[in-house]
Amino acid sequence: MTAKRRKRYGAQFKFQVALDAAKGTKTMNELATEHGLHPNQISQWKRLLLEEGPSVFSSSAAREQRQQEASQAELFEQIGRLKMELEWLKKKAARSS
Repeated sequence: MTAKRRKRYGAQFKFQVALDAAKGTKTMNELATEHGLHPNQISQWKRLLLEEGPSVFSSSAAREQRQQEASQAELFEQIGRLKMELEWLKKKAARSS
């Protein structure tokens, strides 16, 4: 018995199907039949499009700054861990000598 692989759809396809659903020119069942999808999947993509649609038009500079801040926080956390490890190793080396 072979395992059935889950089909993956590209962002452009998802966007187009969600946009068609948001337009309301066809019912969910019509779209599902046309694209070979389950109506719940189309509803989920539509909801995601409507909820996160404004972020698509947000400034890319703001998005880059958020990513940079997250990266910086991760690096500071790593520095802190390395400092603690270094202090522990210094204490351990001082005891053994």
